Amino acid sequence: MARKGTIKNMGKVQREMSDARKARAAAKTAPNAKASSTERLRRAALAEIKGRLVDGKQDHEVPSEKEVANNANVDAAAKGKKTKSETAAKTPKAPKPAKDAKPKRASALDAAAQVLAASEVPMRAKEMIAAMEAKGLWKSPGGKTPEATLYAAIIREIAAKGTAARFKKHERGVFVAGNGA
Repeated sequence: MARKGTIKNMGKVQREMSDARKARAAAKTAPNAKASSTERLRRAALAEIKGRLVDGKQDHEVPSEKEVANNANVDAAAKGKKTKSETAAKTPKAPKPAKDAKPKRASALDAAAQVLAASEVPMRAKEMIAAMEAKGLWKSPGGKTPEATLYAAIIREIAAKGTAARFKKHERGVFVAGNGA
């Protein structure tokens, strides 16, 4: 009995599917409100395109006033006449006077290399900062820990340049002048 019931249900499902297909086909062939609005929009677009055409040419095919003037200059030049640009010859501008070259301010790293080269004893970063300020080579622009910044810069230079660096590590936190100084 279960078998008979399943077959009956299958037939019902097939009929419903067939009805749905028929409904979709009918909807496609029947004119609806969307199709008429689409048609109106299409006609409006075509009318706008026809309105843009000037003497059978599109907007970009009609030369602008600037192009017409340029063509006149080209035609005049071909005939041997002087154009507007040739009659008003441009005079070259006078060169600007050279600015006074300000002496370049030494960086903390450069000043530290000078201090270490002049010193006979190894120095810490804090001692180098004090010596640079005392000699007037470099002054902190207001940072809280210029010695930490100098220490980091010295370590970076040693790592990057190796034996050619201006600094050499003497012991932990203490530096001497290197081969590059």
